[in-house]
Amino acid sequence: MAVGVREEAPTTGGTGAVIVLGAARTAPERELIADWAAQHHPGAPVCLTVDDLERALAGADGGTTVVPVRVTWLPPTRAAEWADGSGAPHRPKAADLLALLGHRRPPAFWQRRLARSVPDRVRVVEGEPATLADLDRRHDEQAREEPLAAYVHRAGVLACERAERAVIGDHYTVPRLVVEQIVASTRVREKVRELAESEGRPFDEVLDEMRDRLADLAAVQNPLSIDAFRVALSPLHTTAWEVEVDAETVEPLRELNRAAPLVFLPTHRSYADPLVLGEVLRDLDLPRNTVLGGNNMSFWPIGPLGKRAGVVFIRRSSGDDRVYKLALREYIAHLVAKRFNLEWYIEGGRSRTGKLRRPSMGLLAYLVAALDDGRAPDVQLVPTSMVYDRLYELDAMAAEQGGQGKSAEGLGWLARYVRGQRHNHGTARVRFGEPFSLRAALDEAGEGPNRLDKVAFTICDGINRATPATPTALVTFALLGTGGRALTHEQIRVSTEPLLDHLDALGRPGPREGLHDGGLSRTLERLVTGEVVERYDGGDEPVWSIREGRHRVAAFYRNGAIHHFVDRAIVELALLAASRAPAGTDPLEAAWADALALRDLLKFEFFFPSKRRFSDEITAETDLLDPRWRERVTDDDGATTLLHDARFLVAPRTLRSFVDAQWVVATKLAGTDPAREIDAKAFPRECLGLGRQMLRQGRVARPDSVSIELYTSALDLARNRGLLDGAGREGRAAFLAEIDEVRGRLVELARLEERLTEELLA
Repeated sequence: MAVGVREEAPTTGGTGAVIVLGAARTAPERELIADWAAQHHPGAPVCLTVDDLERALAGADGGTTVVPVRVTWLPPTRAAEWADGSGAPHRPKAADLLALLGHRRPPAFWQRRLARSVPDRVRVVEGEPATLADLDRRHDEQAREEPLAAYVHRAGVLACERAERAVIGDHYTVPRLVVEQIVASTRVREKVRELAESEGRPFDEVLDEMRDRLADLAAVQNPLSIDAFRVALSPLHTTAWEVEVDAETVEPLRELNRAAPLVFLPTHRSYADPLVLGEVLRDLDLPRNTVLGGNNMSFWPIGPLGKRAGVVFIRRSSGDDRVYKLALREYIAHLVAKRFNLEWYIEGGRSRTGKLRRPSMGLLAYLVAALDDGRAPDVQLVPTSMVYDRLYELDAMAAEQGGQGKSAEGLGWLARYVRGQRHNHGTARVRFGEPFSLRAALDEAGEGPNRLDKVAFTICDGINRATPATPTALVTFALLGTGGRALTHEQIRVSTEPLLDHLDALGRPGPREGLHDGGLSRTLERLVTGEVVERYDGGDEPVWSIREGRHRVAAFYRNGAIHHFVDRAIVELALLAASRAPAGTDPLEAAWADALALRDLLKFEFFFPSKRRFSDEITAETDLLDPRWRERVTDDDGATTLLHDARFLVAPRTLRSFVDAQWVVATKLAGTDPAREIDAKAFPRECLGLGRQMLRQGRVARPDSVSIELYTSALDLARNRGLLDGAGREGRAAFLAEIDEVRGRLVELARLEERLTEELLA
């Protein structure tokens, strides 16, 4: 029988004695390994089971070298890639799946024929060898309660899998024996013993429960399952979008991944996010991530396939299940220690408003614990932006914000989603922000209760900076600022031009090319097709406006770029505050104090950097408004004149919906008995009724401010200020007055913006 080419691996010095540790599932594979051993290590014992290995180890000394090997079978396409060195990604079609069953793990009766007729299809892969002394030391450090032979056998399997990646590619990272590795650890058993003692339960009972929890969590990356997963779920995204990747942000990741595992932390906009990002990483020939996602998506067929394709389905809430929390923490630490790249969505769930949600800290806390415990020297965090020209699922998310219940995921939901994704929805844009060391970020954050918050905010700030303003975002930004008026094609172009110029001046990613040479027409057509924008053709020329009842959907698209204009909006409000400052007050000091107050008021809506960097960015924004602003603002009416001379204003369009939502919550709180306990889930829903009333009365400006998610953020702000538990009426009244004053300035700026818009459109 032909023997495959030997894959070279680093050798470890020993006495010359060798034990060949083979992993074989069939008689042909056992013969291949025996032939390989006879050629490369004549006379060495070949151990194919733990019992074989235990007998061999009994007569070996510390200088004996254990050489792990396994047989790897390649599909024809991958064999060709490996042979010619092209490495081009293989994209299997649905018709390939049946063939793949016989290519990735051929049945025994095919293997001899394949080895003879297509020798390039088979490889005997050698993992990194190790001396018995080294293995004995590692066993004592990591898993001394496990028999040595079982530990060495498992270590050999893992070594072969690492070597196999050179043959089948970095797309397939295969973590096997995960549960056994984790529960065999001396460190983990000590934690299980502590937990058992604290709960007054037998150690063996808690250890068995730990195994069960880990078995529920543990995912593998089986090559066949990965291809099946990609093919089966491709209808969810391949037709819907053309994917655009910023290539300049990719190469640093490749370099960093050679030294440390990467943790991708993307924005969460769509159910298809992990599928789109997975294809991007594959096309870039980066290792496949282990994806941590919610168990709401673990239904058939996504659950069974996903778990074998590297998707970890996590409970939405672990409650008081301390064993589950320990299992999840140790599983994440295990993945990091083994240098698997991770991916999760730091917002915890999809954004319902289009802007980045506040981070969920649980998984980040477990990752930090892995570093604090010394399980890994460091990881590199990769803020990742994913934005879409149009989303099929947005209607459902907008309805949820208006008070409708969320539909459960399942087969019926999946069928509807596939139907909705058959149409082209434009472009999906993927950008990687500047990666940074978690260890360095923790050192910079220092000790204290806000340590984790600071790291999370650094991640979110990095995501925002990497997120481009899309053509859809700028067009909806323009149309939502017209007070309901329709605009012509040329007026929309003129309205978006100052926004593009501003993004260029800030060095932020913008869609200038996407709004030129027919791009604006395509964007409008896409919004009309999605029933977000209405086109009227009954006059002399077509005009476009936001469709009745679609303001929440339009706001979602606008909010994808809104973070680029928040600093400018704060500058406009602060200048107006300076113009109203009492006589004898330094207008510069008044403007800066107001900017800090606004930063605090909006801190649960947007992500702000440190005060020093915030000061630099506010200064840069004001310089763009007028480089001579320091001189002008000290003159009488100088601040007001600056605003009147501005080419454009953004504060009302950027902040009015958020401040209106805060105003509704503050009004509701002010009218609520201070002795009443505030239910964090029920209260935002109560605010919906008041918000709808105020919208009908014209007291709030736009329907997109009537939103459960915005009310929840406003309630978080009130809680942060101590206005929920035992707060008197005075504190709540002062909160309402503060928001009311800011609203008053936004109304004044809206009148000024309307005048500027009239001049611009004329």
